[in-house]
Amino acid sequence: MFSSLKVKYFRIYWLGMFVSLIGTNIQFVAQGWLVFQLTNSAFLLGVVGFLSAIPVFVLSLFGGVLADRADKRKILFCTQISFMFLAFLLAALTQFKLIKPQQIMFIALFNGIVMAFDAPARQSIVVELVGKKHLFNAITLNSVAFNSSRIIGPAIAGVLISIIGMSGCFYINGVSFLAVIAALSWIKLGKDIMQNNNSPLKDLKEGLIFAGCNRSILGLVSMVAVMSLFGFSYIMLMPVFARNVLHVGARGLGILMSSVGLGALIGSLILARLGDFKYKGRLLVWSVFLFSLLLINFSLSKNYIWSVVSLICLGSISVPATAVINTLLQIEVPNEFRGRVMSLFMTTFAGIMPFGSLITGSLAQAIGISAALFSCGLICFLLFALISLLFPVINRL
Repeated sequence: MFSSLKVKYFRIYWLGMFVSLIGTNIQFVAQGWLVFQLTNSAFLLGVVGFLSAIPVFVLSLFGGVLADRADKRKILFCTQISFMFLAFLLAALTQFKLIKPQQIMFIALFNGIVMAFDAPARQSIVVELVGKKHLFNAITLNSVAFNSSRIIGPAIAGVLISIIGMSGCFYINGVSFLAVIAALSWIKLGKDIMQNNNSPLKDLKEGLIFAGCNRSILGLVSMVAVMSLFGFSYIMLMPVFARNVLHVGARGLGILMSSVGLGALIGSLILARLGDFKYKGRLLVWSVFLFSLLLINFSLSKNYIWSVVSLICLGSISVPATAVINTLLQIEVPNEFRGRVMSLFMTTFAGIMPFGSLITGSLAQAIGISAALFSCGLICFLLFALISLLFPVINRL
């Protein structure tokens, strides 16, 4: 289950990233609560989500080109320092009561710009740390770290908001980046950097042509796009669901967010225990259909306990889908295109998400949060059925 952690540098990197992710999730919950307190608007929650991810959609492909041409460790070192500065800026503005919705939006936008260059390097550095032998296990354990932090971070945030305020939560996130910065300073990688005289635009074009000619990559990326556009928006709108449907406060919101993380952690551990199994494509297809049905089920819930159970199930089924897609993409791609293909993955995974936030936020404002989430679940189911018909190769992966 934990075989890739035997690799020294990956273990150091994984621990540093885990601490940082806890801080990030503390800030995520506190920021959502702050925006909703300042604006009382589901739509503006969607706008903040849009601004934090639209740079990933626009710039991530260039981040992938950079990851294929430069030292990934140095790229990550610079991006993590930038994230830390933005967290401290948000904390100071909140502490001194200077914060306004526009400032949160600007900080979200700059976070997104940094993420556009951080994510491709972070995704593609894993194989350099562990090699292809431990790749699936390492990707799964990254999911364990990510989803454990989604349990710990929101649960801590729900308590800390009432004790040290939202500014304290933002300061904690800023400090947490020191862990991953220290890890990056410690690890060493081989010099596996692509040397060429091509322009960045030519490298970008070559990467897109390579991905476009591969039916497996096209199908996998299409599934990620659907999940990002219609499937994951419920997370951004959780403050609205918590207050307007379930009528719970900040602590209730923390438990709801932690429930998604708990389910995702369960799914991650089961996936890690399975090892490098056959028929990953079949598991993926079944997972995305079940995810759609569970999202519809959650949208119909009016009971707090049932909502918690539904979110645990949603989390547990979403992890196999995203982890398997990530692994299959990295297996399909040669090293010289890895950064660019993973930037395409991040463009569809995180870059398309802001459009989903805007769509679902607008729907929630117009027809109510429950009806909006029901519609998203139904659309996901229909689009996954279409992708399965158009790309039957996925089933054979």
